[in-house]
Amino acid sequence: MNIERLAFDAETRPTIAKRIAESLRDAIVSLDLKPGDTISESDIAARFGVSRQPVREAFIQLAEQGLLRIRPQRSTEVIRISIRDVLNARFVREALEVAVVRKAAAECAEMPVDTFDELFKAQTDASDANDYRAFHAKDDAFHRLIAKLSGNEFVWKLIDAQKVQMDRVRYLSLKLGMPATIREHRDIGEAILSGNPDLAEAHMRKHLRKIDTQIHQIRDLNREYFQEE
Repeated sequence: MNIERLAFDAETRPTIAKRIAESLRDAIVSLDLKPGDTISESDIAARFGVSRQPVREAFIQLAEQGLLRIRPQRSTEVIRISIRDVLNARFVREALEVAVVRKAAAECAEMPVDTFDELFKAQTDASDANDYRAFHAKDDAFHRLIAKLSGNEFVWKLIDAQKVQMDRVRYLSLKLGMPATIREHRDIGEAILSGNPDLAEAHMRKHLRKIDTQIHQIRDLNREYFQEE
């Protein structure tokens, strides 16, 4: 389990719990903690060097996100991936991101071309190095930038909350090829920069709906990670 020990000096318990939850979520998404793995409050508390209370609170947060199943008097389990939950999350995320990308394209006068290019280069570098963790982070950075450019950066928090059920599948999909995702990002970026909301929407919908077809292939390659539905 690749979880870094964090420094919590002078932090309140809710903040500590939030940071532990974020670290565990990252470990779950990147499959350092795999679907079906079990973890305990005492083990995680020892790894982070904290008491069990903030760990318990972090577990509750992740259970509410559908990532952990808390079993009293037993180890807590990383929930296996549900195709139904992933597709439901994609539906909600698409509604939010389409609204955001249309607004960004409609207000394209101050689009930072260099920022897009820097992100695409970083994504290409991560792809060339087969660095899935770095690519996933730059993928998120691209979508977060669009929210920021739309003037509705707060929407990213809503998107981030919804996409948690998609993230493990997105991470697994990187093994199928990152260059295709970069091309899709470029198409979206170019549509935004050209000030074409309709084209930006079309490219965004195509990009997000790719998971609808990929998820069955990904499940077939990783059946131990998925729920029987």
